[in-house]
Amino acid sequence: MATERTAGGEGLTPKGTPSPLDIGTLVVDHHRDVYRYAYRLAGRQDDAEDLTQQTFLIAQQRLHQVRQPERVRSWLFAILRTCYLKSERKSVPLPATGIELDVDSIPDGAADQPIDEELLQSVIDELPDEFKLVLVMFYFEECSYKEIAEKLQIPIGTVMSRLTRAKGRVRARLLEADVQADTVSKLKTVRQRAVKS
Repeated sequence: MATERTAGGEGLTPKGTPSPLDIGTLVVDHHRDVYRYAYRLAGRQDDAEDLTQQTFLIAQQRLHQVRQPERVRSWLFAILRTCYLKSERKSVPLPATGIELDVDSIPDGAADQPIDEELLQSVIDELPDEFKLVLVMFYFEECSYKEIAEKLQIPIGTVMSRLTRAKGRVRARLLEADVQADTVSKLKTVRQRAVKS
């Protein structure tokens, strides 16, 4: 498909289709968030870089499809999610563990401990994709249950169930690694940090 720069310099779009968005501006404005989301999903720097690049390449080809420029960040995340899921289908899936934990057994003072972000990332990486996606979308993309349900085309109850199970598995693995932590508080702290930066 041929592309051209629009007369106003707005961006590369399919020939004859103007776009108010510019791919260069999108990259400058959203690269950091897209990369972080890619890293949370993929868990490895190389894979996150590949996913980020692939996301922006697809975005460049589809700029003409953007109907709501104010929601371009969500649009980029949707592209990234699709790229990630396609890449995961090609790889060998990791076996899911059936770890369950009594949430009430976690000490109250655990939330004051510092976060070992590498450990947290490795624990998130171990989650099956169905749990990982919901967890990352909720805590790092800041989607509501309803938004997650719509984007993944699953019922809200399924979103809630997967999120609860994902948090339970993360909590269990952190405890297993001798980390006394309240996962919900830790994820909220990470979420707040991501919003601030």
